[in-house]
Amino acid sequence: MVADLDYKNILVPMDGSVESEAALDRAIQVTLRNGVEAVLTILHVIDTRSFQNVADFKTIMLDEVAETAEKAMRGYAERAKAAGVTHVKYVIQFGSPKNIIAMEAPVEFEADIIIIGATGLNTIERWLIGSVTEYVVRAAKIDTLVVRADPANKK
Repeated sequence: MVADLDYKNILVPMDGSVESEAALDRAIQVTLRNGVEAVLTILHVIDTRSFQNVADFKTIMLDEVAETAEKAMRGYAERAKAAGVTHVKYVIQFGSPKNIIAMEAPVEFEADIIIIGATGLNTIERWLIGSVTEYVVRAAKIDTLVVRADPANKK
C-alpha cells in the first residue's frame, strides 16, 4: 500500500477538476504519513498552446489565467497546511502539461511519486487529444498513483 512506502517528495498536479481535488486529498494523506520532512509540491501547468491562435489578446488572457491559477494554488496550499502538512509549496509553470508533469517536474522537484487525478475526459476526447494522466502513467520514470474521484461527490 502507498502508505507503507517512503515518499519524501510528493508531486500533485492540479487542473481544478474533481479528480485533481481527490488527488490533492490523497497527496495530503501520503505526505502526512511520510513524516514532517516530507514535501508536498502542488503543480499547475498552463497549457500555452491554447493561446497560440489568439494574437491580440494572448498576453492579457495569459495574465488573467495565471492570476486565476495563482489564487487557486494558494487555496490548495492553505488546504494542505490546514490538514497539517508542514512543507508545502505550489508552482505554476507554462508549457505542455504532459511533458512537464511526466518528465520535467519530477526531476526539478526531485519527486518520488506523482499523485494525479484520473482523467475527466470521455472516450472520444481521450481518443482525439489523449489524456494527460494516461501519458504521465506511461512516460513518468517514478511511481505514479492515479486517484479517482468519488462518483457521489462529482459536480
